[in-house]
Formats: sequence, C-alpha cells, structure tokens
Amino acid sequence: MSENRKVIIIGSGPAGLTAAIYTARANLEPLLLEGEPSSTSDQPGGQLMLTTEVENYPGFPEGIMGPELMARFREQAVRFGTDVRTEKATRVDLSARPFGVWVGDPDAAEPTYTAQALIISTGARSLMLGLERENELLGHGLSTCATCDGFFFRDQHIAVVGGGDSAMEEAIFLTKFASKVTVIHRRDELRASKIMQRRAFANEKIEFLWNHVVESLEGENRLEGVTVRNVLTDERSTLPVTGLFVAIGHKPNTDLFKGQLEMEESGYLVTGLGAGATSTSVEGVFACGDVQDHVYRQAITAAGSGCQAAIDAERWLESLDD
Repeated sequence: MSENRKVIIIGSGPAGLTAAIYTARANLEPLLLEGEPSSTSDQPGGQLMLTTEVENYPGFPEGIMGPELMARFREQAVRFGTDVRTEKATRVDLSARPFGVWVGDPDAAEPTYTAQALIISTGARSLMLGLERENELLGHGLSTCATCDGFFFRDQHIAVVGGGDSAMEEAIFLTKFASKVTVIHRRDELRASKIMQRRAFANEKIEFLWNHVVESLEGENRLEGVTVRNVLTDERSTLPVTGLFVAIGHKPNTDLFKGQLEMEESGYLVTGLGAGATSTSVEGVFACGDVQDHVYRQAITAAGSGCQAAIDAERWLESLDD
C-alpha cells in the first residue's frame, strides 16, 4: 500500500528545506525525500554540501561552512515536524491526483508514496570539465560561482573557462577583486552576445587565451595553477593561476519530470503558470530553487522561492477544502 501525504518535497537544498520549514509550521506534515549520498545529481543538502565557506548568507557575519549551514536548515525543518527520509525519487506520476512518487524500483506496480501536493526542489548541477581532482579542489581554488567566491581572490591572477554570456559575466564580476582574469576558451571566438563581448574586451583586467583547453589542475591542497593545451598545436603550458572558475553551463535535475511538466528548452521547469509564482504546468505541483532558476542561483534566492512554494502549496490545498 502506498503511503499518502498532504505534501511531498523532493530535494533538500536551501529551497526544499525552507519549503519543509514553512509547510511543517502550517501543519501540513510534509515528507521530504532528501536524496542519497551516492547520487551526484541529487545528494542530500544540494550544492552547498560541496562549498567550503559561505560568506554571503545573511545572519552569519563571520561566514559559515556550507555543510554546517545545510545541517542547520535540516535541523530546523525536523524540529517543526518534517519527516526527512534519505531516499531518492526514481519515478513520479503527475497524470492524476494524488500524485505518485516511487523510490527504489521505478517499475513497481504501486508508488511508494502518494501526495495531494508536490514541491520540486531537485536543483541543478554545474557542468564540470571532467578532470581529475575536481571534487578535491572544489572550494579550494576551483569554483563554479563568481558571486559566491570572488571575494576570496582579491589581488590574485585567476582564470575563467567558457565562452558564453555566463563566462563573460563571471569574468567581468571577478575583475572587481582579481588583479588579472584570463578567459580560457577552446575556440578563437566567443559565443557570448555582442554586448557581453564588448564589455569583456573593453575591460583592461581581462585577457583571452584562445584555442586552449584545461587539461589538469595543479597544486596539493589548493589550486596553484592549471595545465592548458593548445588545440591547434597540441602544445602544453602551465598557467600560474590561484583560482579557476568553470562557467560552461548548468544542467537542471529535471529528467524525472520530462514529458509531465512544461520545461524550457534548457530543461529548467517553467513556473508562474498558475495562481502562485511557483506553480508549474500541473495544478498542485510547485517548483522552487535552481530547478527553475537559471538567473540568480544563490542560496538566499533558493530559500526565498522555497518559502513561496510552501505558501503556494498551502493556499492551493486550502482552496481544495473550500
């Protein structure tokens, strides 16, 4: 027999745990599926579990470690009555209410859980270069977020990998702190919009390393340089940077919902389609955090949208009672 719940939350980053806090305080007795530690795309705590020090989350003037911040989120959600389970959703059925959610065998005849309302907060993951020691050096000179980590690289020579708008935005932002920013791009021209190209080319602190790719990360406990390869000549050299920002895109964790929810071409869930800002294309299903936000991608904005999703779900459930 399936276990029925008023609200099920899938995902346990800042968005999901904030949604859990608010729905629990509204006496909706939420069940939160936080994912499994072995899963790279849906691990408990989200991307902040891979972050070292967080200095831009309000309320922590001295900064706080990413895993500690998420542990506090989780404790607060549990304190108000959230049922947190270390399980990964493997299938959902949004064709009728109550919605079905499977964990374990996705081919099982009956869903593991059913829910009157569903909040999706499965997040997104940064696309990486696929190099050895990436996980080891992430947060130790290697980063995927300039607004999160740029402050730590004041007066240093750092590099940005990528050629799109996001890479140019990161490079321009980083010039506020770094002494020099080298953009490493595998081609000899950018794919960024013309206006972003003009801004980057006009910035005296930015230089470009064309037709190059990063082959390896150097340094023991912290990044001390990168080995780059010229794709035309195959010549290798070392770039002595102390920071490397990977800006080659993000992938939302939305495979579970393909064919059931409206998505952008890039895979992000489309929200604001109903009465609430977090409403998806299926009534009673809400989405929050990086799974539907490809613009801001910050812990604070994810938490804020988690609050919105909880309130939207609560009001929607009340409308059913009415």
